[in-house]
Amino acid sequence: MAERFEICRQDELPVTPEQVWDAVATSSGALGWLFPMEIEPRKGGTVSRGPATVTAWDPPRTFALRHDSDDGLSVSLEYHIEAQTNDSTILHTLIHRVHNGIVGDDWKTHIDAADKHTDFYHHTLGQYLRYFSGQRATYVEAHGPAASTHANAFTVLRRGLGLSDDIAQGDAVRLTVVGLDPLDAVVDYLSPYFIGLRTADGLYRFFGRNAWGWPISLSHHLFPDDVDREKTELTWRVWLDGVFA
Repeated sequence: MAERFEICRQDELPVTPEQVWDAVATSSGALGWLFPMEIEPRKGGTVSRGPATVTAWDPPRTFALRHDSDDGLSVSLEYHIEAQTNDSTILHTLIHRVHNGIVGDDWKTHIDAADKHTDFYHHTLGQYLRYFSGQRATYVEAHGPAASTHANAFTVLRRGLGLSDDIAQGDAVRLTVVGLDPLDAVVDYLSPYFIGLRTADGLYRFFGRNAWGWPISLSHHLFPDDVDREKTELTWRVWLDGVFA
């Protein structure tokens, strides 16, 4: 018997349908809020992440893709973009997962993680479109060591960032990471699983993936033209290793 799961989201965004399309359906746009992927701009084209196949391509209205794996898992993603009369746009998102093979004990874990990650990614999309739409991002990521899978790892991460227990969404904070200039930021997202910080020129995302038994990780979308990606990633990896030493 097939296992099925759907994630549906609807976001109103204060930008044009064309700006939303560029963010969700182009390789350069994905760097600003999601992760790197190469998108071949046509129906039947290839998407490097997955990999997947483009199943719908109708700019700036509909973009969809599908990934099928050898173990019986099929994942489809649909974006439907709807213009509004108040100079905003509604983005309808549908993620459909079907598993026709033998489902392991981690199925529910992956479903819960996918559901919560979708909320965080969509919030980041909104931040990107509101503050950095159309700007080219440098994507930086780093993963914590094995010690960051422990139950209290996200608390350790928060303390490492210098965030107090009473910090709230909307608060202004300053981060001091060895090897980087001090970062003045606003807490734009805060949950038991994720932290989002927005600076004048970047979106800093922290993932408490220890909640699902995986290492803590981070991904940042940095908009200055002169970012040294390799150096910045190394700096954050060293920082994570130090936090969880």
